[in-house]
Amino acid sequence: MSIVKVLEVMANSTKSWEDAAQTAVTHASKTLHNIRSVWIQDQSAVVVDKKITEYRITVKLSFEIDLSEKTKK
Repeated sequence: MSIVKVLEVMANSTKSWEDAAQTAVTHASKTLHNIRSVWIQDQSAVVVDKKITEYRITVKLSFEIDLSEKTKK
């Protein structure tokens, strides 16, 4: 049996929305383990002088809760 938790985070990138999603996963994985999926909830961008300068996303990361004997104590 597995239990999955969902955590909402925001991330940004100067390259693309895809890079912002990867940034969210990369940074979250420093403290979260067993990340299983990413759902991009919202997208926005910053425009300066008619050019997109920053891509922003709000994502929901799902990760499996570790139910090993070690964490039960």
